[in-house]
Amino acid sequence: MTVHRIRVGAATLGLIFLAGCAVGPDYKRPEIDKPEPVDAEAALAHQRQLADWWQRFDDPTLDALIERAASDNLEIRSAVARMAEAQARLGLASAERRPTVGAQAEASRERTPATAFPIDLPGAGATTANTFSVVGALDWEIDLWGRLAREREAALATLDQSRHAHDALRLAITTEVAHGYFALLAAEQQLRITERTLASRQSTLELEQIRFDAGETDELAFRQAQAQLETTRAQLPARRAQVRHLEGVLAVLVGMSPNELSGTIDFENGSIRELTLPELHVDELPASLIERRPDIRAAEAGLTAANAAIGIAEAARLPALSLGAMLGSIARDESDLLSSGATAWSGGASLFGPVLDFGRSRSRIDTAEAMREQAELSWRATVQIAFNEVRSAMITLESATETIAAVERQVEVIARTEELAEIRYREGLVGFIELLDARRNLLEAELALSEARREQLTAAATLFKALGGGWSERK
Repeated sequence: MTVHRIRVGAATLGLIFLAGCAVGPDYKRPEIDKPEPVDAEAALAHQRQLADWWQRFDDPTLDALIERAASDNLEIRSAVARMAEAQARLGLASAERRPTVGAQAEASRERTPATAFPIDLPGAGATTANTFSVVGALDWEIDLWGRLAREREAALATLDQSRHAHDALRLAITTEVAHGYFALLAAEQQLRITERTLASRQSTLELEQIRFDAGETDELAFRQAQAQLETTRAQLPARRAQVRHLEGVLAVLVGMSPNELSGTIDFENGSIRELTLPELHVDELPASLIERRPDIRAAEAGLTAANAAIGIAEAARLPALSLGAMLGSIARDESDLLSSGATAWSGGASLFGPVLDFGRSRSRIDTAEAMREQAELSWRATVQIAFNEVRSAMITLESATETIAAVERQVEVIARTEELAEIRYREGLVGFIELLDARRNLLEAELALSEARREQLTAAATLFKALGGGWSERK
């Protein structure tokens, strides 16, 4: 008997030792073509450029809006809730690797009638008895093939995926807030330009009315001034509607109502021309992009989880070992529960595995492998898109910078042309049509300059996003 017990114990210990062996492939990042790595000093300088990147536009209003969005945007709050769910699932996967200990207390009273006895014995009759029990039970699945370890690995990867997805969403929302803010400033500036031009043309019409009444000009010049005034006036409703629309878009992003947004922040005092354009030196695609872009890291975490799922499927086709034990006390009277004679115990082990499942296990493994391949392709696509986004953002910013320089020169020349046209018109050297053309060109150039400035700032924010810009406390 002693030898038998030793053999059983040794076999059990051997099986427990096997629990450290996890079936299935260990994760390894797939090979992919990427730029040569940069030196550590250059990588650190690049990292500093991206930390809290929106603050480099030097606009407190923008900072306040992004801070509000980070806490109140509904999509970000939903992402935080998904992180909490993933954290809970990781806790469950970790707990599954540990024993389950339960306890049960029970009390019963039972009456047995006399007719239940097969033999009519003298004095035999109905009996009533009490039963009291207190039992503790332990159940533990030994992770022979690493299934539970792979499940925890998958849960941990899923948690990482949710965290990086949250960061990616937060970065996207931050960029959208910046884009919306720049668009709103540009729209309000264009509205002010139009209103200023309308006031100027109203004064011109009044002057032409006086000259027409005095016979100093013909009706054609007067009607042209009137037509230009009404043309400018007709632009105002669309300008105002655009401002209101952009206020609504921005309000949703930061978790406010449009009225709350307009009442909290005075946008009219801001000017898109006064914003600082951050200097961002990116001579080539950074090799650290794979590590910095949260969407790439989220995709890789999904790949890690899919890789672990293969091990889970492979372990499911192998025998599972469970250990069970019970220790308790059973007595007819509650006062006897703590006596040594009332002690009851049991212990055992169970080994169960599929023998014939008609291909179910193989199909599960094939499914897991196919899903792993899909996850890898998704990761590779995300990496390719990321590098292309950086290239496109760099090109767009460079183009927008060249455009705004050309438009600024254009505005300067046209403004001087309008000034000269007005002087010469007053001197009678040019007709009123030439003056109107100069003023119309100036209005269009000023509106184009405002739009070009918006595109330049938007391109800069897009480049920060493409490079995986983030928050300093996460570095």
